[in-house]
Amino acid sequence: MTDQRYVDRATTLAEMAPHRSVTISTLVGETGQFSATEPLHEPPVSYLESAEAPAFVLANTKRGIGLGSKRNTVSPARSRETLVIVTGRRTLCLVGQGSADKVIDIPHESVAAADAHTGFRAHRLALKTPQNIYHCWCNRKTDRELLNAVTAYIEDRQREDPEALETDDNASQVLYRGRPVAPEPDSSETGDTENQTVMYRGQPVENSPE
Repeated sequence: MTDQRYVDRATTLAEMAPHRSVTISTLVGETGQFSATEPLHEPPVSYLESAEAPAFVLANTKRGIGLGSKRNTVSPARSRETLVIVTGRRTLCLVGQGSADKVIDIPHESVAAADAHTGFRAHRLALKTPQNIYHCWCNRKTDRELLNAVTAYIEDRQREDPEALETDDNASQVLYRGRPVAPEPDSSETGDTENQTVMYRGQPVENSPE
C-alpha cells in the first residue's frame, strides 16, 4: 500500500503540472488493474526534491535510456518500466531494474541541445551535454505535440555555456555493436584528439551518437 504522504504530494503536484502526462497514479507508481507492467521499486515522487515539481512525464517499458549511443542502453528489467520526468531543474530518468531503480540525472544547465525524434517503433528525446548524449526513449503512442513541448521547455532553461556533466554512466563512450571502441594508439601524438579517427578492427567507426 502506498504511503499516504506520497499520495498527498502526488495529488498536489499533478494538479499543479502544466501537462496531463503528470498524473497521480504515475507519480505514486500505481499501474492499472489489468496492466502487465510492474511499477518502479520506489514511488517516482519519492525521487523528487522537496521544492521540485514535474512538468512532463514520458514512459517506455522496453528500451530504457541510451547512453552515448542508441544501442548502449540502461534497460528495464522484464515487465518493469522506465519513466522520464522533466521538472523545472532537470530531466530525471528512472529505470526499473532487478532489485532497484537506476537513476540518471540530467540538469537543464548541462544540456547543450535538446531534440525530439519520432520512429515507427518508438520515439525519443535526445539530450546532448558538452561531452555526452542521452537518448530518452518513449512509447510510440506519445504524440509529437508532447515531445515538442518537452523540447521547448528544456530549451527555455538551457544556458549559453552549459556545464559539463560528470557521471560514471559511460554516456560519452564510443561503441560499436555494443562494445567500447578505443582510439588508435598513435592518434594522440599530434594532440589533435578532437578530429581523431576511431577505429574498430582496422576500420573507421563513425564517432557520432546519432
